[in-house]
Amino acid sequence: MSKPPQAMLPLNGIRVIEFSHMVMGPSAGLVLADMGADVIRVEPISGDKTRTLKGSGAGYFAMYNRNKKSICLDLKSQQGAKIARDLVADADVLIENFRPGAMDRLGLDYAALSETNPKLVYCSTHGFLDGPYEHRTALDEVAQMMGGLAYMTGPPGQPLRAGASVIDVLGGVWGVVGVLAALLERQHSGKGRHIKSALYESTAFLVGQHMAQFAVTGTPAAPMPARISAWAIYDVFTTSDDEKVFVGVVSDSQWITFCESFGFDELLADQRLRENNARVADRECIIPLVQARFLTMTRDDLMSRLESSGLPFAPISKPEEMLDDPHLNESGGLLEMTLPDGKAVKLPAMPFEMDGQKFDVRLNPPRSGEHTLEVLNDLGYSAEEIESLLQSGAVSGERG
Repeated sequence: MSKPPQAMLPLNGIRVIEFSHMVMGPSAGLVLADMGADVIRVEPISGDKTRTLKGSGAGYFAMYNRNKKSICLDLKSQQGAKIARDLVADADVLIENFRPGAMDRLGLDYAALSETNPKLVYCSTHGFLDGPYEHRTALDEVAQMMGGLAYMTGPPGQPLRAGASVIDVLGGVWGVVGVLAALLERQHSGKGRHIKSALYESTAFLVGQHMAQFAVTGTPAAPMPARISAWAIYDVFTTSDDEKVFVGVVSDSQWITFCESFGFDELLADQRLRENNARVADRECIIPLVQARFLTMTRDDLMSRLESSGLPFAPISKPEEMLDDPHLNESGGLLEMTLPDGKAVKLPAMPFEMDGQKFDVRLNPPRSGEHTLEVLNDLGYSAEEIESLLQSGAVSGERG
């Protein structure tokens, strides 16, 4: 698949200054960067601590920081703060995800920066929107626990966070939605906006379907492992080679196809079962029959028949297995890049395309301060001024 030139990317010419760490802010910057924005990531003098996280955090920096430049500043120093203001003075977008009040104390709040740059779109990605909880420190897990998602994910009495940073990423993406809307509005108004997105409200939006279920029926939604299924067949089944496959039959026409494809003549002959709610009522009879039939088939045989019939199905895959997924590899869904330590990796592209084009890697995830000198030079700092800044400790970066 050919790569679109930079000039043809939809956000070419948009400059973004990103003050962030961890996942929420960087994921917002990633989306804008992949779509062609010039994203400059401001890191502490010693580099973003996310770079050295272990365990479940080891992939954060690699995943959310391609197509960005890195500059390291001491924002608590007068010189470092001035450089930050210089960066924002002609920027289109600022992204930040620090605790409420942190940017204010640095003089980098929206009120201060919009005075000199009224076109600035300022995006704050925080734990909570304005309200009684806004002062609290939040994490993805905090939002999932108090927002009802962990309750819905785990079995009864055992709340369990989702297996990825879904709220951090969703909160970042909602921030991008607001940024793009503000940039569009700015074409007419000439003025920027202060956009806020939040973990807690993103979680509430995700569980909105369960809130609506209660509002409509008066019955609280049960956790997913104990849910009452809306369909008779919507389960994970075991095959003869002890593999697992999810199968869903979610319409009356799919029920006919399913019965014909797997030889369930007796079920197909029962006219009562042609209607979904009747099948749901008979789940306890239907599921053992289906499981027994699937235990006579290997996983590959089962999936082959499901695919040819057009029925919904899925193997139960592990994240590391996705690296060898034929669809992702052949469709451009995995992007090749080199990490700051020199390791070559493949990581997921953004999950959409425009006119058949996916968004590719233009810049590898940057080394700490890799672009400090380049960015300062672009701001008009002389070689002598840059050297003085490096010596003072107000900035750090790689010398050419």
